[in-house]
Amino acid sequence: MSSSPVSSPVPAQPYGRPPLRALHVLGANAGAGAAGSGAHVRSLATGLAARGVRVTVCAPVASEGEYDFTGAGALFEPDAPCALRAACAGADVVHAHGVRAGMRAALALRGRRVPLVVSWHGDGPAAGGAPGRLGRLLERHVARAAAVVLGASSNQVDLARLRGARDARLAPVAVPAGPEGPEPPEPGKVRAELGAVGRPLLVAVGSLVPHRGYSVLLDAARAWRALEPVPLLVIAGEGPLRAELSRRIEAEGLPVRLLGRRRDAVQLLAAADLAVLPSRWEARAPLAQEALRVGVPLVATAVGGLPELVGEGAVLVPYGNPEALAGAVSGLLGDADRRAALAVAGRAQAATWPSEDDTVAQVLSVYDELMERGR
Repeated sequence: MSSSPVSSPVPAQPYGRPPLRALHVLGANAGAGAAGSGAHVRSLATGLAARGVRVTVCAPVASEGEYDFTGAGALFEPDAPCALRAACAGADVVHAHGVRAGMRAALALRGRRVPLVVSWHGDGPAAGGAPGRLGRLLERHVARAAAVVLGASSNQVDLARLRGARDARLAPVAVPAGPEGPEPPEPGKVRAELGAVGRPLLVAVGSLVPHRGYSVLLDAARAWRALEPVPLLVIAGEGPLRAELSRRIEAEGLPVRLLGRRRDAVQLLAAADLAVLPSRWEARAPLAQEALRVGVPLVATAVGGLPELVGEGAVLVPYGNPEALAGAVSGLLGDADRRAALAVAGRAQAATWPSEDDTVAQVLSVYDELMERGR
C-alpha cells in the first residue's frame, strides 16, 4: 500500500501545465556505503517536490524506513514488479538509479512511450569471466534503453557511450547534507569510544564487498603494526565479506575494528587522523567527498572518477598495491605539515563541487527537455 506524503502547497506550473510526474526506481543496494543512491534520491525528491514535481519512489520497503521518502514529499511504492509496472503507467518520466534498477525499469516500461533516465552512480566496468560478460550485456541493454544516461564521473559517461547510450551526460552527485539534530559528539569522545586515545585513528567507510578493496587494506595494516604508536583502523560498513575479514583480523592480530553499519560516518571522519579508500572502482565516492569537505586527509586509489573528484586534495595510490597504500599512510602519519596542507587543499577542492540545488536543477532540466521532445 502506498504512503501519502505530508501535504504541502504545490508551486504553480508554467503555462498552466499539470505537474510533472517523476518515478524514481531504486535497487536493493540503495543504502550501500556512507551515502548511497538512497540518500541521493531523497535529496532529489525533496528538491523536485519543492519545485512542483509529483515524485514517486519505488524501492525496497526497508529503504523507506531509512530515508523517509514520504517525509521528503514523495509517494512511496514497494519495489514488487506489479507495483513498479503500475507506477510506470502513471509517470511522465522514469528515473532509475543504478544499472540493475535501470534494467527493472526498462522491463516495466516495455511497450510504453515514457522516457527512461538512468543514473550510473557507483556502477563501474563489469568484471571479467562469465559474470563480467553478463554484466556487460546488462549495461548494454540499459544504456540503449535509456533516453538519457547520467554519469557521476567522466569515465562513467565514456562507459555508457561505449555501451551504446544515445545520450550520456556528466551529472556529478552532491553528497546530501545530514539531517539537523543534536550537537555531534566531540572528536575526543568518539576516539575514546573507538579505543583510539593516544594513537592515530584511520577510518574507512563502505559496504564489505569485494570491489571496496578491504583485503588489500588489511594487507597494508600488517605494515602499520611496526609503527609507534600503532594506528587503529576502523571500518564502518556491513556486507558479505564480514566473516572473512573478521577471521583475518583475529588470525593475524591486525589493529583493525569492524564497526558494522554506522549512521555517524561524518562524526567518525571528523575524529580521524586519516581517511582511507582502497577501492577497485569508485565514481564520486561519498567517503572521499565527506573527508575532503571536513578537512580530513585522504589516501585513496587512483581509480574510476576519484582523480577527477579529488584533484590535489588527496594522496592517490595504485589499486591492489598494499605496499604503496601502507607507505602513503605511514608517510602522512609522520608528517603533520603535509596533513595540514592536504586538509586545506581538500576543502578548496570540495568548494568546487556542485551543491544539492545544482544537482536538482540539472536533473529537472533533463526532465523538462525530455518532455519538450515528446510534445
